[in-house]
Amino acid sequence: MLKLSKVNAGYGKLGVLWDISLSVDQGEFVALIGPNGVGKTTTLRTIAGLVKPTAGEIVYMGQRIDAKQPQQITRLGISFVTDDGCLFSGMTVYENLSLGAYSIRDKGKAKAILKDVLELFPRLAERKKQSAGTLSGGERKMLAIARGLMSSPKLMLVDEPSLGLAPKLVLAVFETLKELTKRGVTVLLVEQNVNTTLKIVDRAYVLEQGQISLEGSSSELLKNEHVRKSYLGIV
Repeated sequence: MLKLSKVNAGYGKLGVLWDISLSVDQGEFVALIGPNGVGKTTTLRTIAGLVKPTAGEIVYMGQRIDAKQPQQITRLGISFVTDDGCLFSGMTVYENLSLGAYSIRDKGKAKAILKDVLELFPRLAERKKQSAGTLSGGERKMLAIARGLMSSPKLMLVDEPSLGLAPKLVLAVFETLKELTKRGVTVLLVEQNVNTTLKIVDRAYVLEQGQISLEGSSSELLKNEHVRKSYLGIV
């Protein structure tokens, strides 16, 4: 579904990513893990078209997207959920969700998607008329993911959904993402919560100093000596 081949990217003269190559198959739940400041978020921003690569190729569903604008990439079926959610705090839950469907011109389809999304997130259905700014941290994360689903994506890029959440809420968010893959949505997740991530995703890539240093199945990486020592605190 998605393939990055030797991608370099950064901000102005500051290089962040170097020769990044990774792939995500349809229906997979794949994670990109690693320490702060190594380019995980930049990788997602590059796929979403918010950062333009200086080298390499990004191919999605058989076509190159590295030169496309973000709105074009969204229409192809890629949704990007940022770490802060980018919610409109003064607007209601319903209004935030409706904005997520801006690229869908068929009102009947948008209404059907909204119905499905609210069934998946019953808590949001209860708070449909409530301002997003009054939601709890976990509810805001759920709203960000739900809004990402409103464009009916085939692939979701999700950045640090556990950021700032209590452990119990983190598990709930992760289980929701896992449920999305069961419903046919492919997920590429960026996370620092390595232990929980590797227990729920199919595969993962380890990004260090702007380059992929390791890759493998969750079970393989959980047994890897470097991962256990550097990210799980197990010697």
